[in-house]
Amino acid sequence: MQEVKIQIKELLEENQWRSAFKVVKQLRTDLDEDKYLQLVKLIHNDGYRMISLLENNEIVAIIGFTICTNLHSGKHVWVDDLITDENKRSRGYGEKLLSYVENIGIENGCEIISLSSGLQRTRAHKFYEEKMQFNRTSYLFKKNI
Repeated sequence: MQEVKIQIKELLEENQWRSAFKVVKQLRTDLDEDKYLQLVKLIHNDGYRMISLLENNEIVAIIGFTICTNLHSGKHVWVDDLITDENKRSRGYGEKLLSYVENIGIENGCEIISLSSGLQRTRAHKFYEEKMQFNRTSYLFKKNI
């Protein structure tokens, strides 16, 4: 049996972001690759960071986040995206990435890590609350304009 090699790596350039698209697409189904790359370039300039988890040199999970400051949370980590390839779930990869980003937050003086999750994603909610000790504190409201 082959040993599984796990590596965590920040994605900093277009070719790296492109290589993560097949995983991102599993959550962000409304995006095509061109729109995805356009948006990542824009938000990267605003402080968005994307970290990948590689299994035997293949991206199998990503987390995208921003360190930001506002009145209700102070300086904090906001997780925009956490996606594990549907064929690689339940291996602890989401936990590894969230813990990794939590440590980045601590190193940057953050006291909170927070995220939003779609109402339909009940398995994800269970993971955040039971495995990662997140508290459900609010609803996120959205209106198309």
